Amino acid sequence: MLKIDDTDRRILNVLQRDASVSLEALADVVHLSRNACWRRIKALEAEGVISARVTLLDPVKLGLGLMVFMMVRTNAHAPDWLETFSTATRGMPEILGVYRMTGDLDYLIRARVADMADYDRLYQALIRRVPLSDVSASFVMEQIKDTHQLPL
Repeated sequence: MLKIDDTDRRILNVLQRDASVSLEALADVVHLSRNACWRRIKALEAEGVISARVTLLDPVKLGLGLMVFMMVRTNAHAPDWLETFSTATRGMPEILGVYRMTGDLDYLIRARVADMADYDRLYQALIRRVPLSDVSASFVMEQIKDTHQLPL
């Protein structure tokens, strides 16, 4: 297990804000040589601390202006049902996140669609693929905060 120190945290904080930052600029910000910074990044990747480097897109500019949270309840809790549900949701690109929950709710799904008609298409596709007891949805009216940056 890799021990994360303050220098690693500084590197990770910079990369969380902008993964495209040059190695030279990153090394300068965290007060390391270029090679020492590169070795630390490689170690963080090897340990799985850095799991991916991605580009974040503006969903509205791409015609995906409606974010929906789907609350799912099921009467089926068998492993084969879960595998069917997992396979179905992983295969639907509109679905951005699926979470198994505690309490009254079984699963929470976060999805991005163009509009209500597109949501209905997603809903119909999901219920065709997997039997669900109850599905309700809430639509995001205003996004106040949405970040991928972990508090380090």
